Formats: sequence, C-alpha cells, structure tokens
Amino acid sequence: MFAAALTLMLVVSACSSSSAGSGSKTKKVIVGTVNVFPGVAFLDENGNLTGFDVELAKELDKRLPEYEFEIQTMDFGNLLLSLEAGKIDFEMSIMSKNEEREKKYLFNKEPYAYFFTRVAVDIANGTIHSIEDLHGKKLFIGSATSNNASFIQAYNEQHGNPIEVVYGSGGANDLVQLIRTGRVDATLQTDFSVRFETDADGNPALKLVGEPLIADTVHYVLRKDSQELADKLDEALRAVKKDGTLAKLSVEWLGQDFTIPLDEAKAR
Repeated sequence: MFAAALTLMLVVSACSSSSAGSGSKTKKVIVGTVNVFPGVAFLDENGNLTGFDVELAKELDKRLPEYEFEIQTMDFGNLLLSLEAGKIDFEMSIMSKNEEREKKYLFNKEPYAYFFTRVAVDIANGTIHSIEDLHGKKLFIGSATSNNASFIQAYNEQHGNPIEVVYGSGGANDLVQLIRTGRVDATLQTDFSVRFETDADGNPALKLVGEPLIADTVHYVLRKDSQELADKLDEALRAVKKDGTLAKLSVEWLGQDFTIPLDEAKAR
C-alpha cells in the first residue's frame, strides 16, 4: 500500500513539474488592433500582421507567462465597441488618453510612446511658421471628437476664433490634396504620423512647423474591471523600457525613438 501511494505521489509530482516547466499559460487575452496603420499595425508583403504595436505586444506576451495573447484585427471604429462588448480584453492602436475616454475606460499607467503634435503645412510652404500664422486661415481636423479638435476649440475660444476649422466628413480624406489645392491651409499632425503623408510619387508632402502644441502619451485601453491585467502590462512595459527593447522597437518600426517624454527629447 505504501509503495503504491509513493508511486502515485511521484507521478503527480512529475506531471506538476512538467506543467510548470513547459511555460504553459493560464489565461487567454484577446488583443484588438487594426491592420492598416503603417509602421504600427499593418500587413507586410506576405500578408503577416506586424508593426510597432504588434511586435511590442508579442514581446510583452513573452514576459507575462500567466497570459497568452491572441491578436485580432478589426476596423478602428469597432475597437472600443468590441472592448465594451467583451469581445477583446484590451485595444492597441496608438490611442491617446483624454478626459472623455478616461470616464469610460481604464488606461494602463505606463506610457509606451510619446507623440508631439504641431502645425503641418505643405512641404513647400514658406509663410506659415506657427499656429499664430494660421489666424484668418483654414485648419483641417479629421475628427470633431479628437484631442486635436479639443485643442483647437480651446485655442479659438481663448483667442477670439481666429482660425476656421474644417472637419473631416467621416470618410476618407486626401489630406495632401486638400492642402495643395488650397481648400485648407494646414492641419495638425504628430511627429510620428507626418512622415506617412506623401505625394503620388511617395515623396514627403507635409512638414511640421512651430513648437509642439499637444504632448500625447500612448497607452493601452481596457475595461474598468481589468485592473489586474493593466498592472501586469505596466510591469512588463517597465521591463522593456529598462532593457532598451522598447526604444529599439520604436526605432525599427517608427523611424526614431518615440518612447521618451518631451523634456528628455529636447535634451538629446
């Protein structure tokens, strides 16, 4: 009897050790993103999903053995709806925080990117050098609910509405064409996104002017009941920052290190 019991204990112990040593993960986490965001989350020439957000998520997954990430792609407009419906557990799409979003959703605390917004004009423009030069001119803003819209609305209120704001229609807007045909004079763009505004030949079409107007920190968006997952993401993000992995991914996929705050960026 004793020998049989001992044998059973050894078998159970061996199985337990094998399970622990295999690195098996205990909880699947569905991550929502897009597949049309150049540099961030897009399909490469072989149809594989890649980019800064995607490769960072894979790296965080490696460092969180208690989770198994599954990345699902969808239209940008469906990301937060899917989060609310419980179809995904967090979303990643370079989404910045604002007061309205923070009322509804939980953001992890550790930013994984910093983007600075300036006035963007045609690359050949030599007359607009700052937001003050837009007084009496037209400024294009893609969405009336964006951080850019909130900024310019506040600016106009403080300065007597000197800038005419033209909002996007909700469909596709050829920003370069709008500016080059004179329908608008400028827009607001981040130092990251302006490089994707090109002409028909693929040459840079817009340039940034003036001082940064908005400093956005980029976070993951979760449901309010997901504090444990948010804390784990923060833990892993601190690790990839400390060992240089985050900066390396930013340079590789976004062209430069967008993982440092404005004051540090200016000091470099």
